[in-house]
Amino acid sequence: MGPLNTCLFECEDSAWFRHADSLPAAARSTAGELARRIGLLPDRAAEVGLAVSEAATNLRRHAVDGALLLRVVRTDTEAAVEFLTVDSGPGMPDVPVAMSDGYSSGGTLGIGLGAIARLADAFDIHSLPDRGTVLTARFWNRTPGGRRAAAAGEPVAAGITRPMSGQDVCGDAWAARAVAPVTAPAPQPRPGERPAPGARLDWSTLAGRGPRPGATTAPAASALPRTAPTGPSPAPGSAPGAGDPFLLMFCDGLGHGPLAFRAAADAVTAFRASSARTPEAVLADIHRALRGGRGGAVAVALVEPAVRRLSFCGVGNVSTFVVDAATGARRALPSTPGIVGHQLPSLHGIRYDLPPGSAVVLHSDGLTARWQAPAVPGLLSHLPATAAALLLREAGVRRDDAGVVVAKGSW
Repeated sequence: MGPLNTCLFECEDSAWFRHADSLPAAARSTAGELARRIGLLPDRAAEVGLAVSEAATNLRRHAVDGALLLRVVRTDTEAAVEFLTVDSGPGMPDVPVAMSDGYSSGGTLGIGLGAIARLADAFDIHSLPDRGTVLTARFWNRTPGGRRAAAAGEPVAAGITRPMSGQDVCGDAWAARAVAPVTAPAPQPRPGERPAPGARLDWSTLAGRGPRPGATTAPAASALPRTAPTGPSPAPGSAPGAGDPFLLMFCDGLGHGPLAFRAAADAVTAFRASSARTPEAVLADIHRALRGGRGGAVAVALVEPAVRRLSFCGVGNVSTFVVDAATGARRALPSTPGIVGHQLPSLHGIRYDLPPGSAVVLHSDGLTARWQAPAVPGLLSHLPATAAALLLREAGVRRDDAGVVVAKGSW
């Protein structure tokens, strides 16, 4: 697992493939379409197809209740194809042996998991005997921009959504964004202090008072101290420092089908467009955006890794937990009853000190809340995307849209 940072991806064009004889061919065809759509070089697109075929064939031949998710992940300048496989057995008794060269299960293309790992820019696998396997692989372009995206490290947050059985679209959605930078205001001269050379004289400077509302000052560059931003760039996919804050949002659109999907998509759009820095203010912006539609349950968390602090505000039935990596203990963060877009209650945020190495998990009622981290050994030692897929496998239900997002980093 590579280093985690506050590089944040957007996910789109998700397609699930269930266990069937046609799985390898269908998944490979769709992977090729996605690779061409985002402009992967022909050789790279062929590598993606080969890796997807191998993983899908393994899934078809050996998995129990297996499924494969294909999607596009994006930064502000680059795009990659990512796939995840999820199954409930039989698992691998020895993952390092299965990863070694020359090892391949019968009937596959023969390139093996080790070759998939070498072809992928990011690779992660979790497997337990008689429990199943989750595999994550991501493929950036073989261009300078793609190599920079691959070298930027792994996102601190990732999620996964799955429509209920019989539906083509999912009413659950998640998103993450860096918090906009804040710079300190220019210092004002003390009463009687002469302005810096080159500074423009304003009435407030002459009178020794603060500037009038709406007034602007334009001191020379030498008069302004250089101040570093306290947060990363708001552009998705930027790669600020590992201690920079970020916002995390999860929406469960009311009901199922296209209208719930639209409500969740509108919540994501409003979240990304909002300039608010607190969960309460972000929720208010999303509430305004969802008026006139289905509405939904929404939870927003502000994670500040540098000070190991979580600020949270939620409305409706979104389950939110902080999981202690050392003990596996969960702390549930309560949401207020209501429907964002229709019945917004008074918003009351809470703050919580994050235990070292802990994870933040948000999910819809498409997952039961009875899961326990110790029951999934290694859950928090894997990438957020892999951890999210593990929770979906362990706690997801088929009779409802299901979605989960996991954030974990160096705090």
